[in-house]
Amino acid sequence: MSHPSSSWRPAFLALRLAWSMGFIIALPAFLFGFAGAYLDTVLMTSPLFLFLGLSFALVLSFLGIKRKVREINAQD
Repeated sequence: MSHPSSSWRPAFLALRLAWSMGFIIALPAFLFGFAGAYLDTVLMTSPLFLFLGLSFALVLSFLGIKRKVREINAQD
């Protein structure tokens, strides 16, 4: 009979992966989106910096996910 914690291992690994992917995507979008919106308000350039911030966040998220996928593939 297997130990109960070993049967939960794949679920915890999947949960950890989902949690880290969420941060990889949401954190840059939140930070650069709000920073761009703030700059647009201060400089009256709406929506220029908002789009630039979200574009930069998209690139950072893509690179972060790409790095995470490489780490996972290296483990297998």
